[in-house]
Amino acid sequence: MRKKVVKATLAAAMLFSVVLGQGVVTNAETVTPVVTAKPTASVIPTATVKPSATPAPIMRDNLSKFGLKKDLELPVTISAGGLTYTLEKLMFYDVKSKEAQSLMKLYGYSDKIYKTPTKYMVWTKLTIENKGSKIIQLSAKDPSSKWYFKMDGNNLIEPAPKNKMLELNNKEALWNWVLKPGEKLSSYQMYGYIKDPSVISIYVNLGGDFEEKYIVKRPGE
Repeated sequence: MRKKVVKATLAAAMLFSVVLGQGVVTNAETVTPVVTAKPTASVIPTATVKPSATPAPIMRDNLSKFGLKKDLELPVTISAGGLTYTLEKLMFYDVKSKEAQSLMKLYGYSDKIYKTPTKYMVWTKLTIENKGSKIIQLSAKDPSSKWYFKMDGNNLIEPAPKNKMLELNNKEALWNWVLKPGEKLSSYQMYGYIKDPSVISIYVNLGGDFEEKYIVKRPGE
């Protein structure tokens, strides 16, 4: 009798466990699963690439104002006796213009150059280089000109830059200079002229060696 009671109790306990377990399973199945949203990838804005600005062309001369046709475009390089001269810029300014007056005041140039009144101040940028084996200079030790700027066959005269003329190898307004072998110098020079140009040339003359190049030739040549 006792064994039957124990078996009945055990069977009841097992039945309760099964029912309880089914309830848990059933409840678990009826729970609506929570859907976890996937993180949205952040959108990185595409950078707009701006086109690089086109550099402005370098204005090397203003000869077009005279209607001149250039035979050579600047820069122009000529060499003689170991000296190389490069004309990089050539500008004609009316002597009364703002540009001419500003340069004259800044460096101490005078327009009292010729007997005839000066019409244009001619502003040039140049680079010279000593490719020889000896010192080349324009100074009290050797005052002879090494190059000449010519308009219509006439050598132009350059006024002295009074505010800079005591400075050797000045890079703003050249007067006296000395170059050892292998040395190079870039600077500016002013000339004066009495009329509109038509033929323009420049030549280097050193130690009996010379070279001349025409920037603007005579029409028909």
